[in-house]
Amino acid sequence: MRFEIITDLERASECNCSICRKKGYLHHLVRPERFRLVSGADDLETYQFGTLTARHQFCRHCGISSFYRPRADPRKFMINVRCVDGVDIDRVSIENFDGSSWELRPDAPYTGIWKDGNA
Repeated sequence: MRFEIITDLERASECNCSICRKKGYLHHLVRPERFRLVSGADDLETYQFGTLTARHQFCRHCGISSFYRPRADPRKFMINVRCVDGVDIDRVSIENFDGSSWELRPDAPYTGIWKDGNA
């Protein structure tokens, strides 16, 4: 699977919920017009849980989770920064998000760094 994004990758968030923590996800929000799936659409599988709003997509061959449609704004794409070639993660500002508490309340508003909708 290959994708392209147009973004200023200066910041990312790290969530402490069980799925993000175990996957090692570093989140970066991208608007749909700035995301393009180049290849591998047929190789994607989707995992959903909780509110069934987020669509966590992963490669059915290798299991890598490169992006998903987030519960906070399912119109956009949340990219796993660790899956973007050429990114020096040490140069990305990483902010923590308490997703384990947010995950417990399906009606809770999103309060992470992407709450302003800027992607």
